[in-house]
Amino acid sequence: MDLVRVVAGSARGRRLVTPRGRTVRPTSDRVREAVANALGSMGALVGARVLDLFAGSGALGIEALSRGAASADFVELDRTTRAVIEANLALLDDGAPTRIVAGTAADHLASCAAASYDLVFADPPYAFGDWTGLFDQLGTVVAPGGVVVAESDRSIDPPDGWEIFRAKRYGSTVVHINVRSAPAPLPGAEP
Repeated sequence: MDLVRVVAGSARGRRLVTPRGRTVRPTSDRVREAVANALGSMGALVGARVLDLFAGSGALGIEALSRGAASADFVELDRTTRAVIEANLALLDDGAPTRIVAGTAADHLASCAAASYDLVFADPPYAFGDWTGLFDQLGTVVAPGGVVVAESDRSIDPPDGWEIFRAKRYGSTVVHINVRSAPAPLPGAEP
């Protein structure tokens, strides 16, 4: 198993285990640091309810917890990989509520209440192609002003209801920070 570290915050320097194999592609320390710094400057981390979809090692959600997120849910389909997340969470001692969810991102999102999360990390396998469907589902669980960080090997155009705050390429990875737009006012409603 490869090792990555928590870049900053209360768990700074802690080493996290990542599953071996081609099915999990951990986000590099450099990219996690850049993303977390951008999210911190947006005020999107402290006190956030975080969802780490396609969680892999859980490094993205754990980085958010280390930097002050209030809670984190980790969604992962693979049983062996969920055990890695559990081991990595055991390294934290901040007491923030966490939950590991077995299943697919789509199934978890379908079961969530409206506005369940403030910050979502979506780092699916690069072969993933249903970004529009994923963003449509995320629109039901992320409140206006909430943030979705999407990682891919190519540019993503989020559907209506989302604004791109930042998109940047890091080697073969493109990171998109998207903000949930406020719904359009109803005709005749006061602004």
